[in-house]
Amino acid sequence: MAHNQFELLKQRRFLPFFLTQALGAFNDNVYRQAIIGLLFWLGVSPADRTLYTNIAPALFILPYFLFSATAGQIAEKLEKSKLIRITTMMEIAIMSLAAIGFLTQNMVVLLVALFCTGVQSTLFGPVKYSILPSVLKPEELTGGNGLVEMGTSISILIGMIFGGMIFTLAGTHGPVVAATAIVVLAVTGNLVSRAIPRAEAGAPELRINWNPIPESINVLRLARKQLAVRNAVLGVSWFWFIGTVLTSQLPTYAEVNLGGAPTLYVFALALFSIGTGIGSMLCEKLSARTVEIGLVPLGAFGISAFMLDLHFARSGAAPVMGLDVGGFMRQPGSWRIVMDLTGIGLFAGFFVVPLFALIQSRTPKHEMSRVIAGMNIQNAALIVLAAVLGIVVQRYLGWSIPQVFLALAIANVLVAIWIFTIVPEFLMRFLSWLLVRSLYRLRLHGIERHVPDEGPALLVCNHVSYMDALILSASIPRPVRFVMYYKIFNIPVLSWIFRTAKAIPIAGAKENPELMQRAFAEIDAALADGQIVGIFPEGALTKDGEIAKFKSGVERVLENRPVPVVPMALKGMWTSMWSHRDGHMRRMRVPRRFRAHVEVVADAPIDGHEVTAELLEAKVRELRGDAA
Repeated sequence: MAHNQFELLKQRRFLPFFLTQALGAFNDNVYRQAIIGLLFWLGVSPADRTLYTNIAPALFILPYFLFSATAGQIAEKLEKSKLIRITTMMEIAIMSLAAIGFLTQNMVVLLVALFCTGVQSTLFGPVKYSILPSVLKPEELTGGNGLVEMGTSISILIGMIFGGMIFTLAGTHGPVVAATAIVVLAVTGNLVSRAIPRAEAGAPELRINWNPIPESINVLRLARKQLAVRNAVLGVSWFWFIGTVLTSQLPTYAEVNLGGAPTLYVFALALFSIGTGIGSMLCEKLSARTVEIGLVPLGAFGISAFMLDLHFARSGAAPVMGLDVGGFMRQPGSWRIVMDLTGIGLFAGFFVVPLFALIQSRTPKHEMSRVIAGMNIQNAALIVLAAVLGIVVQRYLGWSIPQVFLALAIANVLVAIWIFTIVPEFLMRFLSWLLVRSLYRLRLHGIERHVPDEGPALLVCNHVSYMDALILSASIPRPVRFVMYYKIFNIPVLSWIFRTAKAIPIAGAKENPELMQRAFAEIDAALADGQIVGIFPEGALTKDGEIAKFKSGVERVLENRPVPVVPMALKGMWTSMWSHRDGHMRRMRVPRRFRAHVEVVADAPIDGHEVTAELLEAKVRELRGDAA
């Protein structure tokens, strides 16, 4: 079993797919940069080069508007590894056409091939992200997406460098080298894709609607059906908006504001790309292998903080021009700019990886590819909007590039606040993540093996502190609906977190029989919907650190719906400032130490037909080590 994302690179269920998508991103950028290299090699006028730089992105992005809806349906209907092999065969054919364009130095052929590359990328997009939930477990989604984003960003960077150097290094043999390179890379990608194991279709019975207009509307509606998924999709599209604005400004920024040659532009892009790769890979560690959307607000505000500092780091023209990387690094303030560009990329990784994992974990598998297709349409629209706004604010409003960065930093904060206001779950998870990770070091035992990846289940655990539900939420890859005593539910600040997490308040039969009845009805509805429900059968916080007798409410739940029951135990929380140690918690106590070790232990699920409160109590006592 994998214990971190790098273990996935040793497994056939992930490695061939990872290499295939990385090779595809690498080859796309080798091809596009080689076309620019050909234009310089041919001595094409600056005006014609500018015409290409405007036409090329439009040709590549146009298929996303035209064919994403169809691509989403195809990805839903076909077995996924087969579709990936089809797209890599398309890539061979397209790159063979492009090779003819290089050998004949025919720009029309190269641009036609570029449009076809956009078509192939459009078809590959939905399967690229919908295959991950099919081959990865819920606790692996964040790490897997982190690796994919890292591989994509680094492949794009290296592809641009390699493609840009072909004509510089190969000289008169440039067209032959470029033609050979893109075909060899396409063939290699296809050969690697043949090792991808079978991944079943999400909806094999789906009837494809070939009319792109109504189907585009349909997939956009699917992407908006669930509130959290809708705003995660919006967040991913916003990430592309930010990335487009930033990277499109870097060539001129490197020349005017950094005082650099073309190599300094590549250096600036490398800092952003490497930062994104590092941030993407850190997500698994920071989230403790759960789908932790609490990282999204951290990423959003981190992007703005570094973008804001980038504005102030160099708000005017460079004092010295014609610098290479070494010369730039010797200039005053250069390290600050390096940290800002890397920091923007780092927090961009924190921002986008959990969003992808959320979309994959909350979307039904039979709709996954079409939701991704709807997201791709929206991404394309935001990319075009970013390009248009970049031109408008600079050419017609006279903004400098640092002013563009300042405006983007402010806009990013406003958009983030808007999203988090609409879906407070993002901000709630950030606050709970910050609270849990700053106070405790979690050690997890048996979570991956025993908590079901899908379907309904009941989790039962001993109840030590007011933090128990947050700690268990931070330990379990799937969302959990916790049942909690209504007085705990109503604690200020925590109440907002519990309500946003859709916790279920409950009271005793003598205190509030109506609330108790409503709670049991809500528990049953959640289990019927395939959700996980968490219960603390003691009914109250422990007064002495020992496990109290389990109440029979759990049996009442299972009488109506005998789902699997997962016994769990919390260790190390009795000394918490949130427990009843040293009497009732009339006032906050300073914790004995920060980053204290807390253990969460899970045992194998028990058949709901066989469960009794006494059996569960014995199991939880055993997990906690009471027998020892």
